[in-house]
Amino acid sequence: MSKKYIIGIDGGSQSTKVVMYDLDGNVICEGKGALQPMYTPDADTVEHPDDDLWTSLCCAGKDLMRQFTGDPADIVGIGLGSIRCCRALLKADGTPAAQLISWQDARVTRPYEHADSSVAWVTSFSGYLTHRLTGEFKDNIANYFGQWPVDYQTWDWSRDPQVIRKFQIPREMLFDVQMPGTVLGKITSQAAQVTGFPCDLPLVCTTSDKPVEALGAGLLDDKTVVISLGTYIALMMNGKALPTDPVHYWPIMSSIPETLLYEGYGIRRGMWTVSWLRDMLGESLLKEAAASGVSPEDYLNHRASAVSPGCDGLMAVLDWLTNPWEPYKRGIFIGFNATMDYAWMYRAILESIAMTLKNNYDSMAGEMNHYASRLIVTGGGSNSDLFMQIFADVFNLPTQRNTINSCASLGAAINTAVGLGLYPSYEDAIRKMVHVKDIFEPVRQNVERYAAINQGIFKELPRYTDPILKKSYAIFHGEVNEEESIQSWSNA
Repeated sequence: MSKKYIIGIDGGSQSTKVVMYDLDGNVICEGKGALQPMYTPDADTVEHPDDDLWTSLCCAGKDLMRQFTGDPADIVGIGLGSIRCCRALLKADGTPAAQLISWQDARVTRPYEHADSSVAWVTSFSGYLTHRLTGEFKDNIANYFGQWPVDYQTWDWSRDPQVIRKFQIPREMLFDVQMPGTVLGKITSQAAQVTGFPCDLPLVCTTSDKPVEALGAGLLDDKTVVISLGTYIALMMNGKALPTDPVHYWPIMSSIPETLLYEGYGIRRGMWTVSWLRDMLGESLLKEAAASGVSPEDYLNHRASAVSPGCDGLMAVLDWLTNPWEPYKRGIFIGFNATMDYAWMYRAILESIAMTLKNNYDSMAGEMNHYASRLIVTGGGSNSDLFMQIFADVFNLPTQRNTINSCASLGAAINTAVGLGLYPSYEDAIRKMVHVKDIFEPVRQNVERYAAINQGIFKELPRYTDPILKKSYAIFHGEVNEEESIQSWSNA
């Protein structure tokens, strides 16, 4: 009997990854298409140049299919996962009316403004890619997070005229929406030609990038917190009901139909900051890593592992991309001395990521009055043993890493497997397709040191740095009125 295979698409901010899995969750082959640097003519504009999203998917698909040595007839479906909080403005025929707008762009934090008469459709990136792949004007409802008129009770577009006026997108400009795990359409012959995907394969809904990664991590119970390491670092737990006016978390639609995740505050440009430091080091890092016979990332982890926990007081405040209501904030390193080099800076970033997320988790769990007993970390950053141990020590929780740790594509494959009836339930699919690689246990003395640093110093830093940053902002950009900024954001 021949094997069955599923393709999972993971669309990110820096690349599109396409992975083929068997029904046991084993990787058969994978392809990747790099995205161009974003077009950023000013601080508020972040766009994908050209038709970059589609081009990178075509490159990734062809790369994948070149490596596949099996029978294409054994590929049974494709799960489409793509990044959330973005916006695609399309003409009536589904072609872009403007450059696709990144989640990092200030416009996606505000209601849509209909300034271009050629725009007939306002959709997400997954909606745009669905149309390119199938010709359908359909999308998954669970990728509409943020400035969209969504009814969380019905998992459909809101019919409330007040909500529609608030977000300024009439129903006729929105795609038809479906539940995760349902078929959006089939790959057209034209799409098959440019992507390499077999023609007529069913394309299945998944959720946005973070919830589908939680599914690929195996999140099913409410005793687990998942951290997804990416350009945006997310913090998620399972939810049971729509909360009333939460402060430190919010509900999002999960990849399992009609179930919720609770998401706490994350870190904007989180792992981007790690890449920023690596790229700043440039040629010198490449030479040192090559001399040691390892990758630049492995070399950084090796050097930083020799630095003691706490970095002798060096800390980073990770505001390299600020929230819209806090425009004055900036990224900060504090606590240098003359003995420190980039290994200290690298470890300080890792520790600051973990402590920032721990504080956000504490606020979220405290408000819910519900705490986790284990942590799962996903994303490429979890390849670092050092980073995994830092998470275990800072959170004081057993911290799990799975065999497939960049698992958004696996979550898309799980959605597809259940949606096509290859597994009877998500529990069965996760049991067969998600595999634990290792677990990092907290080290007591490190737990105590990080708790002292975090509670005594790190958590308090903004109290002292914010007043200085506000003065700096006033000099360079004019006065900042924090209450007006928050009110403007709330009204949006």
